Amino acid sequence: MTPTWIGITAVLGAGFGLAVFLAVHELRPASPALGPALARLQPPTGAVTAQSGGSKAIGRLTTRVHRIIPATDLRLLGRSPEEFVTSLIVAGLLGLAVPSVILGLLALMGRGFGTGVPVVAALGFAALLILIVYRDVSHKAVIARRECRRAVCTFIDLVALQRAAGRGTEESLTRAASKGSGWVFARIRQTLLRAELSVSAPWDGLKQLGTDLGVPELGDLGDIMQAAGVTGAQVYRTLRARATSLRAQIRTDELARAELRTSQLEIPGALLLVVLMLLALYPFAARLLAAPTVN
Repeated sequence: MTPTWIGITAVLGAGFGLAVFLAVHELRPASPALGPALARLQPPTGAVTAQSGGSKAIGRLTTRVHRIIPATDLRLLGRSPEEFVTSLIVAGLLGLAVPSVILGLLALMGRGFGTGVPVVAALGFAALLILIVYRDVSHKAVIARRECRRAVCTFIDLVALQRAAGRGTEESLTRAASKGSGWVFARIRQTLLRAELSVSAPWDGLKQLGTDLGVPELGDLGDIMQAAGVTGAQVYRTLRARATSLRAQIRTDELARAELRTSQLEIPGALLLVVLMLLALYPFAARLLAAPTVN
């Protein structure tokens, strides 16, 4: 084995080890931090928190690629842009390391490759892993947003029942949020608590939460409750109508998804029929091709 291949193998092995270390470091559960929890309850107005050198580097990189980061989806999933960029970097390093190590092992076994094959394989696999990580965030955000809309529909019904029972605007929101379970109701309770601690209107917090999560139904609820809190309007019928409309919209979307899934299931069936037809016609075609021609 030439010294050039020995150096390439050593570099590829070091890259693979670094990728494994970063993957294990990211998968290791971290201890709960008090700072982020307090920041969520009372967002900082201009204070600069101390960061480590690695966090600062990730933050600078995040600022540069801010345009391609799905910020709304990340807020919906409860992930920070720095975590997302770190996952992309780890995926890219793994994509660079795995093909390089495999090709390096094959080279040690005597299989020769050109200079361009390891480079193309490593870059292609790295780009594939980065795309998978990026698309995984979008896919999870779609599922979470669908779940969030269903929870908001239930929340609107609960608020309407609280208003029908003679509760005030803020009390109706607080009581309705305390009746539900799940991460959506937890985010709503957190928003209402933050509004209470900052002595601000709860409907403003709901509208901001709807904007941050990409769920406009929360903004609609905030507008309705603002009308009740500011002008004293009777909003029971409006809330029930909005819940009914949202429920019908969710049902329509679910039916459309079911029809799409049904149409997708027809594709394997059609391919299976084509394969069966080819298997049935193969003996006749083989016999015709094998038959001697008469001059």
